[in-house]
Parts: sequence; C-alpha cells; structure tokens
Amino acid sequence: MSDCFFISDLHGHVDRFEKLFTLIRREHPAAVFMGGDFLPSFLHPNWSSRCFIQDFLAVECRRLAGDLGPRYPALFIILGNDDGRRPEKELLQEDYRGLWTYVHGRSVTWGRFRIFGYSFIPPSPYVLKDWERYDVSRYVDPGCVSPEEGMYSVPRSDHEKKYRTIQADLENIRRGLLMEHTIGLFHAPPYKSKLDRASLDDRHIDHVPLDVHIGSIAIARFIQQHQPWITLHGHVHESTRLTGIWHDRFSRTHAFNAAHDGPELALIRFDPDRPEDATRELI
Repeated sequence: MSDCFFISDLHGHVDRFEKLFTLIRREHPAAVFMGGDFLPSFLHPNWSSRCFIQDFLAVECRRLAGDLGPRYPALFIILGNDDGRRPEKELLQEDYRGLWTYVHGRSVTWGRFRIFGYSFIPPSPYVLKDWERYDVSRYVDPGCVSPEEGMYSVPRSDHEKKYRTIQADLENIRRGLLMEHTIGLFHAPPYKSKLDRASLDDRHIDHVPLDVHIGSIAIARFIQQHQPWITLHGHVHESTRLTGIWHDRFSRTHAFNAAHDGPELALIRFDPDRPEDATRELI
C-alpha cells in the first residue's frame, strides 16, 4: 500500500495546510488522517470554524479532488477539544459530498482496514468541555475542570456530563472490530506513554505536584488489551520535543503522535502494511 499522511493540531494555521496540500499533490498519499484541533480558535480574528471549513478547507479539498481525480486520497477527520463540537454539522455535510469521512464514534472500511475515530480527552484545565469526558472514573486531576463545571457549545444532558466515560465509549466502539486490521484515530494519547508528556515539571497546585502525563488511562488500557494495528494521536504539543519520541510501541500496536509545538508542519508518513518504517518530518 502507498504511504499515508498523518497530521494533527494545526489550529487553523493556513500556511501549514498549504504545505500539506502541496505535498498531497506531489506525493499522492493513499490516505490522509487529521487528528483533531485543526480549526482556528474561536478567538481568531479572521476565521470562524464554519467559515474555515466552508470557505477554506472544503474549497481546497474540492480543488485537490478536481486536480487529482482518482488519485485524491481518502481523508479521515476527527475534531479535538479546542475545536468544539458545533462544527460537526459542517463536517458531516462535506462528508456526505465525498470530500472526507468524519469518523468520530464510528468505524468505516478502507481497503482491508477498519478506521475508527474518537475525539474525547480526559478533563483538562480548559473551560470548553464539548470534547471532554471523565476517563475511567469521576476523578479530576488537580487544576483541571470537571465536565459538570465546564461550558458547552452544544447542549449535553447532566447525566452524560456526570456519568459517561471514555472507557465505556471505547468498549462500545470496539464491538465488531477485528483489531489486527484496525487503525484508531484519537485526539488524546495513551496515559504514561512516550506520547503524552506535558511541560508541567515542578508545577504544584495547593502543594500537590502535577502529573506530567496528561493522556487517557482508558485509551492506554484499550490499546494494551485489544492491540489495534495502528493508533494515531495528538493533543500534547510539546511531548515529542520533551521526549524526543513520536512513535511508541505497545506489543503489536504502533502508536504515533503528530502534535508539534513549533511553527512547522509536523508530517508523519506511514505505510499501514509496514508501520515500523514510519517517518516524521518538520516542514
């Protein structure tokens, strides 16, 4: 199979998207995976999420599809915690028009592989909670805001805020999937891995030291127990800079982190048939 591209956490930086589109035209990847937090912040002075999707991303993807014809790649997308949930409507419209496939909470067939996506992260210090859930229990790290105390752009029930967990969600997604042929597109990385290291050294709240690992325990357990073939992650921008590692291994599972805290586009190229040969380039 041809190489695939994986990017995450572009946060609406048009220059990075333009680099990505140039590379797609040049290299013709079989698929492109976008791991969330790709929209501008709601505080961005020039773009709303809706305008960015409709007036930039969809326009450029249509142009790519026209230029590449049958070589237009499969494009798999999820949202991240900084994107909010309101843009789902626009993403689903273009999904139905064939530009991309929105995979949060669902699985789709791609060749001999199944692709599934999952956007939620554990409770964070941020107030927007559209894509946050309790992880495996109703525990919140020091300095973080619980799902019940945050704000939402799309209404959710009090029961969902209080009782839904990432762990339960993943068990529902897992049913019916053959993990040896599965690629999981997550926003959060697995907890206490080489992909979730945050810059929280020597930080304390009320004399309690903060955990420098901010990934998901449920995602870590899911990977360790079920061994999907490949998992793709973002969210923790500084992790690769701090650890020097963007490719972790959990027995059979290859896990990649495409988040980056510099000005460049961080691009991971991987062949699903040979994930051990994946490469990362800053462009």
